[in-house]
Amino acid sequence: MPNYFLISLISNVFQIINILIIIRVLLSWFNYNAQNQYIRLLYKITEPILAPIRNLLSSFNIGIDISPLIAIFALSFIRNFLIRLLLQI
Repeated sequence: MPNYFLISLISNVFQIINILIIIRVLLSWFNYNAQNQYIRLLYKITEPILAPIRNLLSSFNIGIDISPLIAIFALSFIRNFLIRLLLQI
């Protein structure tokens, strides 16, 4: 029997991370106070996800940072994989 609480928890955590990445992208379009504690927290949460992707893409030199887009797709893939795995248990 699948653990629906765990599936819901995984889904919610991944959704929150996606929302935080989107907020970070939106904030990058505006001039904001980088010393704000909430913005620093946002960067602390999202940077470990975005930095490795950005490092991999740095050799391609495409001129725009698409790491948030790739991160959202990758997180969606991982989320779906984990949920399918839990449904099979």
